[in-house]
Amino acid sequence: MISLSPSSLSLNPIFLSPSFFPNQAHAHPFNGAPLSFLSPAKPFFLTKTNIPNHSTFSANSATVQQQQGTEEKEEEEEEDFRVLTAIQSEFNQILILESETSKILLLDDTGSVHSILYKTQKWTNSYWDEHCSLPAIIPEGPIAIFGLGGGTVAHQLLEFWPRLVIDGWELDQVLIDQARMFFGLSELEMKGGGDGGGGILRVRVGDALSPAATVDGGYAGIMVDLFANGKVLPELEVAQTWVDMKEKLMPNGRIMVNCGAATTEVSAEEMKWEVNLTIKALCEAFGDEFVNWKRMPMSESGNYMAFTGPLPDLDLWSDSVPEKLSSTVKLWSPCKPVSGLV
Repeated sequence: MISLSPSSLSLNPIFLSPSFFPNQAHAHPFNGAPLSFLSPAKPFFLTKTNIPNHSTFSANSATVQQQQGTEEKEEEEEEDFRVLTAIQSEFNQILILESETSKILLLDDTGSVHSILYKTQKWTNSYWDEHCSLPAIIPEGPIAIFGLGGGTVAHQLLEFWPRLVIDGWELDQVLIDQARMFFGLSELEMKGGGDGGGGILRVRVGDALSPAATVDGGYAGIMVDLFANGKVLPELEVAQTWVDMKEKLMPNGRIMVNCGAATTEVSAEEMKWEVNLTIKALCEAFGDEFVNWKRMPMSESGNYMAFTGPLPDLDLWSDSVPEKLSSTVKLWSPCKPVSGLV
């Protein structure tokens, strides 16, 4: 499975010819056999999606127009982007762009943003930030990121929880190589002691849904961000996937999931957890009293999020997380209130 983590950056449709993505022949991470590459079956397009920060990307002009303010006539600020790398691997069409303020990673032909790294801040004001609340409610022990991508969440976790030991699982070795080069993964892999506080990122190249993606004693927490072609992996909409993943947790461990968008067409007023098939599968596997959900504001991606286990005391949780998340953790709700509780 391809480990992706799409956000929602608004992208105007543009055309990048297949020759824009040079083939990069690497040995397959599992069998060492050389790979052969073909040109994409269709042209590579960056397509319009929702946007958390009201930006519009235009590769033809290489600018991002950031909409600011809430007045009727919003001012626009243009930000230039340049291409750092464009490579086609076995699994992805990897495009990394850089501006004065950030780097962004795009994969496949949907134009979805899978990772973003700001140069002066760790917060993204999107769903990635929510994962930084999980360490406060799990046991001590290693955690896993299933779908490491460019490492947005890994950077955030080691900034705010510097003693964490993180296994970042990603299927695409070429993507990992590029992320080491342009997204600072190598720095996270070398943290260890000193100012790193003992925390470290251990990159694992392989299928996050395979039985091999585990550690002795289990993970204290697993963060799941697995997408392909702009959609949640279909395996995440099947309860057995979560039953199997539950076996990778230590006692009292939890799983937090980026569940993507609604999977049925409903009005904005009806955007409840039942419209998301991934959350439905989680409820079938864990019991809906032990799955908690929230929907991010449209200004912060609009994605559905979920985590497993009983809902913690929200006040205590709020006091235990970075200040930016102290109010947002109070927006979580159980899919079904525990019997006898309001």
